[in-house]
Amino acid sequence: MTTVLLLTCDGAAREADVESKLVMEALTTYGVASTMAPWSSPSLHDIDADLVLIRSTWDYTQRLDEFLAVLAQLTAPIANPLSIVKWNAHKGYLTELAAAGVPIVPTAVITPGRSETLTLPSFESADVIVKPAVSAGAVGVGKFAAGSAQARTHLSSILDGGNDALVQPFISDVVDGERSIIHLGGRYSHAVRKIPATNDFRVQEFHGGTNHVHEPSTAELAVADAALAAAPCGPGELLYARVDVVGPVDQPLLMEVELIEPELFLPFAPGSADALACAVVASLGL
Repeated sequence: MTTVLLLTCDGAAREADVESKLVMEALTTYGVASTMAPWSSPSLHDIDADLVLIRSTWDYTQRLDEFLAVLAQLTAPIANPLSIVKWNAHKGYLTELAAAGVPIVPTAVITPGRSETLTLPSFESADVIVKPAVSAGAVGVGKFAAGSAQARTHLSSILDGGNDALVQPFISDVVDGERSIIHLGGRYSHAVRKIPATNDFRVQEFHGGTNHVHEPSTAELAVADAALAAAPCGPGELLYARVDVVGPVDQPLLMEVELIEPELFLPFAPGSADALACAVVASLGL
């Protein structure tokens, strides 16, 4: 029987993975079996799967090299492909998308050992965001007054750990909501507006943020399409994708493209779990 392996994280965080269970239920209706396993499980390679679907591997950012090595050793096809995972894991991809004409939140990539590492770029904004280039869930993200000692200290702490960092202007419109545009099987599916808690800028629910169904503007859809078209493999090879944008709905800026383990907000769109399952089945040639 055709089997799909859904990769998850280990520990208690796995229990928060509601979406994988929805996808597994949908796969059953297509006669496809599925199982879940942590990507770090020693017995992972003993599982006979026809496709590996990366889902809630939320702890990979702290062990990126190990994560990539595990994926490289798998014999079954991976969705999204390993080449995309490698490209998307480091947020420096934003500068590539900017070079391709995608309107992004202005981004400077700072690497360890550079003589100018303690000089923050000037974006003519009152506040800046400083964060690791490899991160998820707002881990390591800080908002500081532009040019402040606190911003330089946080930047130094990232670089001193041997990690690259990103510096961006703080987009104050985020208080009105960061929008997530979700594509499944290479097609637009649905969108969600993520609103941070009062006096916070982080939109994740575990930071007090709330999620709401969103009807994307033509401009937001266009930015999402442009970002995915500029990705190395193109949108046709992506079983799932999430594009996060901020700023005015008629002039949105790309915040991130999430192609590894994004929350897809499937419960907000009836039929979306089935759409992803259908894309999986199609990729298997069934």
